[in-house]
Amino acid sequence: MSEKVKFGRSPVFFETFNRRPGPIKKNMHYCPGCGHGILHKLIAEAVDHFGIQKNTKFISPVGCAVFAYYYFNFGNISVPHGRAPAVATGVARANPEDYVISYQGDGDLAAIGFNEFLQAANRGENITVFFVNNSNYGMTGGQMAPTTLPGQKTTTSPYGRNPLTEGYPTPVCEIVNALTAPVYIERVALTTPARVAAAKRAVYKGIQNLKERKGFSLIEVVSPCPVNLKMSAEQVNEFIEKQMMNYFPLGVIRDKTAETEGRPLPAPVVRESADVEKILLTEKRSDSVAADFRNTSSMFDKELRVKIGGFGGQGILSLGVMLANMGMLRNFNVSWMPSYGPEQRGGSACCSVIVSRKMIPSPILESGIDLMIATTQTALEKYLPGLKEDGILIYDSSAVKLPELPAAMRTYGVDAIEIAATKLGSSKCANSVLMGVLAAVLAANGLNEADQADFDRAFAEAVEEKFGKKPGAVEMNVKAYEAGKAASLK
Repeated sequence: MSEKVKFGRSPVFFETFNRRPGPIKKNMHYCPGCGHGILHKLIAEAVDHFGIQKNTKFISPVGCAVFAYYYFNFGNISVPHGRAPAVATGVARANPEDYVISYQGDGDLAAIGFNEFLQAANRGENITVFFVNNSNYGMTGGQMAPTTLPGQKTTTSPYGRNPLTEGYPTPVCEIVNALTAPVYIERVALTTPARVAAAKRAVYKGIQNLKERKGFSLIEVVSPCPVNLKMSAEQVNEFIEKQMMNYFPLGVIRDKTAETEGRPLPAPVVRESADVEKILLTEKRSDSVAADFRNTSSMFDKELRVKIGGFGGQGILSLGVMLANMGMLRNFNVSWMPSYGPEQRGGSACCSVIVSRKMIPSPILESGIDLMIATTQTALEKYLPGLKEDGILIYDSSAVKLPELPAAMRTYGVDAIEIAATKLGSSKCANSVLMGVLAAVLAANGLNEADQADFDRAFAEAVEEKFGKKPGAVEMNVKAYEAGKAASLK
């Protein structure tokens, strides 16, 4: 007797979930009663129904559905928390033939990623977004989410969400409805067979809009999470029906699909790799050294690790950039890693520079420092423990008091700010003074004559590259460099 399966697994799912860890390869990993599995099924069936599986790209969130790529047999990109709309926009713009689905939970979309989501909706991107609202952060143990109800207890609101301190639940669909561009917005639930049937119709419409390039569609799915809400399946469905729907009423909030024509984006501009390199990379100077040029001093036989620290506004990061550019101009591999942005504005600032003939595995520099430049006492005390016992320390003698140091450590003090201010009339070029000091220090520690002269040339080239468009800046920085070289070191 022949066997006929009337309702089976959608062909958009893998036959066996081989990516899923462990021995169970037929079932999904979601908790019993979770709505993700139901919604996955509806999406898979809709993609199959409209025949777009081959060109569908699914953007997986951070959250319980992060492993959606275990199950869906089409293109899938797993993205950082909240970044699904940005990635979806990039994919849809770069590949106009693709159909892009963004799938997010309430913490992912309505919290950390809310602005990116709203901007994508406001632009009317050709994507369909499925927003799973289960009133908590499900993957990480049930913390309070933007959709948590007033009075609802979670692991981070053990006394219940208080609107006076935590505000009210975020009505995502209603906020999106205030925008002009979105074409279709609907909120559905998965609590009963009738609700699931209505959700299926919404999913199909969202996928149809995707296929017909009608713009931005949003389907919010109010979904059960019985494990984190500590309820049975029956209790969690009752909670959704009697409590969540008071804040998140179901229904079609906007539907302009009938009067909206397809709006395919223009084809992306494709450039040849040589053109891209010309745009992104600095044009090679006519007087640049040859590709096989190598400095011959023995100190360049090993990786050089440099730490520069001081106050924001002292040119600490620019000093590191110039040093890194000098390395690149001389065919070294280099890395430059600055401190976190706000520290540039008056607080502490630092950067790490690594120069090597070999590949650099990491730009992070906390120990094994060969050379340190410190312009403040705070920077000295913070980064000195990472300097090698036989390393080189250059410091601002007016601001830094040296502690007791290992006998093998070589130290050089100079008042760079004073030199820049008195001899050049501007403390802004104190970093170039320090670069000149560095040139003198390297000359005293093994840099041969040919490389000393080349160090001067490389500095001039790097300054021209960085300040060439600023009147007088190149000349002033070169003078500062020469002043640093001639400075009396203590």
